[in-house]
Amino acid sequence: MLGHAFAQGSPTFTGPDVQRRANQVLALLSFTVTPDLSASTLGIRNGATGNPSLNMTQFGGGFTLSPNFPLYLEGALGGSRYDPTFLVSDGQTQRALPTRWTNVAATGGIGWDFPLNEKKDLVIRPIFNFSLGEVLSDASAAQFLVNHKTDRNIDFIRDGSLSAYGLGGSLMIGWYPRQEPYEFDLELRYTDIYLQSFGSSSAVRGSANAESTNLYARWRAPTGLLALHRPLRYVLELSHSTYLGSQANILGFNQLTSLGAGIEIDTGAVTKLFSRLRFVARYAFGKDITGASLGIALSF
Repeated sequence: MLGHAFAQGSPTFTGPDVQRRANQVLALLSFTVTPDLSASTLGIRNGATGNPSLNMTQFGGGFTLSPNFPLYLEGALGGSRYDPTFLVSDGQTQRALPTRWTNVAATGGIGWDFPLNEKKDLVIRPIFNFSLGEVLSDASAAQFLVNHKTDRNIDFIRDGSLSAYGLGGSLMIGWYPRQEPYEFDLELRYTDIYLQSFGSSSAVRGSANAESTNLYARWRAPTGLLALHRPLRYVLELSHSTYLGSQANILGFNQLTSLGAGIEIDTGAVTKLFSRLRFVARYAFGKDITGASLGIALSF
């Protein structure tokens, strides 16, 4: 039996290199720490083998306090699950070892809007960013490893962790022309956040560079209908990201585009907790990948 075979010696891995995969997990953390609509919801799976699969989700937002005090604040919270499968062998038999690497990261940003025209609807915005993330490795489903002496690579796969902090910044140019009842937003952003691990399993230490550019555009206009006693607006979105750092080609692509359409409801007549509620369906595509998602957003 499998348990008896492992009792004769330590198992070895014949699947993907563990350290290389661990470095990739830290690089995947780069997607999570960078505020980016294109990757806000992303799922990838190898249809032929199921190895590896990846699911990422991110929530975030940003705002300027006021035109008279243009302090900009932003925040994002994201997570992902990466499920590679390794082959464990005792020299005679092989068994698949399913693993689950989960990461969670939070990013904050503080910036300042410098107006570039008299209307103050065209601004340049430098932002200081800081991040904190955690990667956990769990192969508890493979209980036969728990009571056997293993090397450090196997120890990380079975029950390892990797903590990382990030420091960096972004530079954004934003254009926000307003002509009621129409609204248009256009933002061009460059982000560079350096991630460094700390206090992690001795088997894996590393760093990654979350560097990307993003173009984001949104158009909002009345539909001619009413909802909650207020005008109902339609929303059109476009987002395009190019990944330049550790994320580049780690998932087989370095560019990702998202197209979105939805509705925006003015909730001012029924609640003071938030002013607008948006539902947006998005279609994302890149090299050899496609996907769809439904997003919900609040304006305060």
